[in-house]
Amino acid sequence: MKHLKYILIFALSSAMGTLQAQDLKELMKENRENREANYAKWGPTSDHDGMGYVVRAGFVLGGTTPLPLPKEIRKINEFAPKGGFSLGIDGYKYFNTRWGLSAGLRFFMQGMRTGAEVKNYNMAIVMGEDVVEGRFTGTDITETRMTGFTIPVTATYRVGARWTFNLGPYVSYWIYRDFDGEVFDGYLREGSPVGQKITIGTDNPASYDFSDNMRHFSWGMEFCADFRIKKHLNVFGLLDWGMNDVFKSDFETVTFSLFPLYATFGMAYYY
Repeated sequence: MKHLKYILIFALSSAMGTLQAQDLKELMKENRENREANYAKWGPTSDHDGMGYVVRAGFVLGGTTPLPLPKEIRKINEFAPKGGFSLGIDGYKYFNTRWGLSAGLRFFMQGMRTGAEVKNYNMAIVMGEDVVEGRFTGTDITETRMTGFTIPVTATYRVGARWTFNLGPYVSYWIYRDFDGEVFDGYLREGSPVGQKITIGTDNPASYDFSDNMRHFSWGMEFCADFRIKKHLNVFGLLDWGMNDVFKSDFETVTFSLFPLYATFGMAYYY
């Protein structure tokens, strides 16, 4: 009887294991069928390894910023992105259901306006026909505008049939770049923090223009998230984070680095 009990326990365990394995196979089969049906509705089939292209159009927000904020900038009074736009095309190649590679070419216009309270801020200003350099304390208004092309090369990862993420480097060329502004409601210490004091009133601001000191090339990292709302139509959010200073290396008036940091939100059509 004792041996019979062990035989029955073994047989029962084997039967339960077989049923569990069958249930697992059925569950895996059901998941696979659901995934394939989802891809059939929203995108390429599950064995897709082809290529295509995407047309993107979006609204650009962001600015050129120091990271971290330097001690000379005491308070930000105003930050107003100059609403720009981006229009471009990406080509993509998938190697399997999940992973692929993408490269693109985009035209963009972007810019910003900022107002800040600064102290001992190194500055070269135009006063009459003279350019005076020194340390400014008061209110600074800056405007930047850039127009150019961006070439991103990114890895593509698809999460299911509707979400796609891209991450990789980019390089931009600025055809047009502008960095100018004015200072007022304060004073300039000529040459150094203890130099001759020049008062600059609100009714007679002094201007500056560092456009010619800006680089033509910028590089950084791009992150993009796409969500499919139709079989060929996506909404997307994209972030370009610049890694090099917008000014040339021999430009010393601005004593800290400024980096372009811009986001694009828009629509994308997949072919």
